[in-house]
Amino acid sequence: MTRKRTGGRSGRGGLRGWGGVTGMAVACAVTAAATLLPLSRHGTAVLGGDLAGPGTARAAQIRSDACTDPEASLPPSSAGGPNIERIKQRGKLIAGVDQNSFSWGYRDPAAGAGKDSLEGFDIDLVRAIAQDILGDPDAVIFRAIPTNQRIAALENGKVDVVVRTMTINCARLKQVSFSTAYFQAGQQVLAPKDSPITGYDRSLEGKRVCTAVGSTAYEALEKQSYGAVYKDPHDGTAADEDQLTVPNQLDCLVRLQLNEVDAVVTDNALAAGQAAQDPAVELKGDKPFTTEYYGVAAKLGADDLVARVNQVLADYRRGGADSRWMRSYQRWLEEGLPGITAPPAPKYRDN
Repeated sequence: MTRKRTGGRSGRGGLRGWGGVTGMAVACAVTAAATLLPLSRHGTAVLGGDLAGPGTARAAQIRSDACTDPEASLPPSSAGGPNIERIKQRGKLIAGVDQNSFSWGYRDPAAGAGKDSLEGFDIDLVRAIAQDILGDPDAVIFRAIPTNQRIAALENGKVDVVVRTMTINCARLKQVSFSTAYFQAGQQVLAPKDSPITGYDRSLEGKRVCTAVGSTAYEALEKQSYGAVYKDPHDGTAADEDQLTVPNQLDCLVRLQLNEVDAVVTDNALAAGQAAQDPAVELKGDKPFTTEYYGVAAKLGADDLVARVNQVLADYRRGGADSRWMRSYQRWLEEGLPGITAPPAPKYRDN
């Protein structure tokens, strides 16, 4: 598929230069509210109850008091289990995804009214999981979830998996289980091309920096802010302004376009797609200042599902340059993130 790039006007005042993704960015940021939004592709979701089921919390993926290698996951397996059987009985995989991130999980604004056009790198992986478990890549109910509700969606049994550029780390392993890594990313600064900001450094002093609540970008700023202003006055309360710390990462980009913030800190993998669509912004700094890995998240203790996803990922990586992983990367990500020759190698636990 050929994707048309459309440039936008640059300059200051009002919306900063936006291209063909303008409508998607503004509309999605407004509609991605604090509640889960059903995005059913085939059929209507019938939700409720605990998707992980009883008897699945046998062991956390990695004990929180011994988290030395968070990317190590369960060995791959094609075996069944209570979570796999529940998905089969339902006949649908329920996946928490993004609908706002260009090239990862988004709706093509040029697809036309009434057409379900949710697509991207993460969406390809969701369909591969559905194909493996249910024999049908379209047997998926997509649920759009804000960045700050990814873990809650799993804990509350609203989704089976979250495939939404979610970084694996020790803190999150206390709340959810992760597959092996399926992509390597890192935090970087996104700012207007004419900005004096040079990267994640002292040039951020006094600048208004936006991040998504619950993101690793926010955690990075808490550790080292370089004098940036990155917290709203009433963060974490009912009066939260949602100006600098926002529910969805795309909300930050909209605020940047409106000149309401000076920069965004986010994953370079997400920011590259945004910069590719907008000639007025760019990634600052030579490279990311962190190394992070995305994983498929499942409810804590849903070991059968995690092992099955790891089997899907093992098959997804197989084939070298002609693997399904590489084909998806070339279709969605290569233009904005060139030079990647292989997916991250999986790590497995011994126990």
